[in-house]
Amino acid sequence: MPALPLALTQGDPAGVGTELTLRAWLERAERDLPAFAVIADIDHLALAAKRLGWTVPLHRSGWGEAAALFDTALPVIALPGGLPVEPGRPDPASATATIASIDLAVAAVRQGDAAAIVTNPIAKSVLYQAGFKHPGHTEYLAHLAAAGGAEPRPVMMLWCEDLAVVPVTIHEPLRRVPELLSTTLIVETARIVAGELRSRFGIEAPRLAISGLNPHAGENGTMGGEDQAVIVPAIEALRAEGIDARGPYPADTMFHARARAGYDAALAMYHDQALIPIKTIAFDDGVNVTLGLPFIRTSPDHGTAFDIAGKGVARPDSLCAALRLAARMAQRQSSAAA
Repeated sequence: MPALPLALTQGDPAGVGTELTLRAWLERAERDLPAFAVIADIDHLALAAKRLGWTVPLHRSGWGEAAALFDTALPVIALPGGLPVEPGRPDPASATATIASIDLAVAAVRQGDAAAIVTNPIAKSVLYQAGFKHPGHTEYLAHLAAAGGAEPRPVMMLWCEDLAVVPVTIHEPLRRVPELLSTTLIVETARIVAGELRSRFGIEAPRLAISGLNPHAGENGTMGGEDQAVIVPAIEALRAEGIDARGPYPADTMFHARARAGYDAALAMYHDQALIPIKTIAFDDGVNVTLGLPFIRTSPDHGTAFDIAGKGVARPDSLCAALRLAARMAQRQSSAAA
């Protein structure tokens, strides 16, 4: 595990992130968690622990002491408090603190105070009501990563121990996918995936499986021409660059156990093609990993779950998996740079 702590953001304080953070610390030993510090309102954390009946010692901390404190107390990089946030009742007034937590996490990794960022879930609609101008969490991280220069191109990977899958197009209506899909988009996405599988996952020669778009990967053009006209040239271009890209494969036969043994990551052409298999395999402990940023960022593969927030029933599996993966990636990246 890295010597530096991980930077955990608070997420929306009315969501499940608060109790997941507390429970993760309580279960730190049995889940073999790396040291982390949460950037949050310490009074809000204390009130949440009291409501849930959990004994969680909180320590207002700096980054330098967080890792040493972690065994005996939850280190908190304190945000200004004072906002009465009720579980399950999102309030745009909390948006400033939510954004500040993200800002401080990015600053910490860029300054070498934290090994990686793990983000608790936010609610974009709440931030939009407060004037947030970015499409979402990932785009805001890319904006912060740019620091006045060109913004990096983030790529979303969904990961569990048995599958890593990347949707080439993400939150788009299905009818728009064929027009958005291009050879260039597939090649650029695959380059980022292959590069980070090497640098942050320790896979020297990554094997990429590329799905088709249409049923049976187009059946030689009889079920749509995009597979031959768009996807095949992308695979050829990647192979010419020395990237082990294979396909296009029919999506309905790519994700069973024997098929998964033949590749390190799968690239799917649209959202559900990628997310259905991983949520079937790892519904509770899948991890969202953002590739393409100059720092490591993971997050739980779920949202704020306002409907169950504050009830103490939310499972911390995905957050714990995100913490372990962030630490593993940071360690491998550090070893590769040494």
